Amino acid sequence: MVPVDWSDFDAVLFDLDGVLTPTAQIHRTAWAQMFDAFLAGREQPPFTDADYFAHVDGRPRTDGVRAFLASRGVTLPDGEPDDPEDAETVNGLGNRKNAAFNAVLARDGIAPYPASARLLDALRRRGTAMAVVSSSRNARLVLDAAGISDDFACVVDGEDAATHQLAGKPAPDTFLRAAELLGVDPARAVVVEDATSGVAAGRAGRFGLVIGVDRGAGAAALTGAGADVVVTDLDEVLP
Repeated sequence: MVPVDWSDFDAVLFDLDGVLTPTAQIHRTAWAQMFDAFLAGREQPPFTDADYFAHVDGRPRTDGVRAFLASRGVTLPDGEPDDPEDAETVNGLGNRKNAAFNAVLARDGIAPYPASARLLDALRRRGTAMAVVSSSRNARLVLDAAGISDDFACVVDGEDAATHQLAGKPAPDTFLRAAELLGVDPARAVVVEDATSGVAAGRAGRFGLVIGVDRGAGAAALTGAGADVVVTDLDEVLP
């Protein structure tokens, strides 16, 4: 167990994919499926887990597309948000990936990590305010599929970020927006993240505690990005 004095905090802001639900694996599979098809015939090696963690994990979708393509020396026009899935644009590739993700979610469903569900239950009993802060535009869909939507007073996702012109992680803007909606001082709030970009956002926002959940990014990388505590699962910080 990792000692956390939850009485020091009024709210907890959770990332979704890889923290509350194992959707990170679905995202990883969808990214690989999309990028491998795009790279076929371009004399490029396939998309790897290392690519996912370095360029895509925790970022808004189009930022992830740009970052990965830049790592391979490929440049595409941005296009428009409603580009068709077969468009050779940043938005087209992003929409292709999103379609692959939605197909897997619809087919297989999702459930929260058991330890994450236990922490949500414990915090709810304490009366701690909770929010989800996700770069995904599918956050509400995933929360509904996992049956945990009612645990959260607010959700700030990719749709909200676009609507309010909030910079994505590693900028702290989306976390600060959630704290504002909850009416809490960031110094009295906890950020829980599994991506280095999200951990960096929590540190940049000067939140009271940043917990890194190591689902593959690596404890050293999460600590280096600014995590105060790194755990392998959230039952390690149960009250």
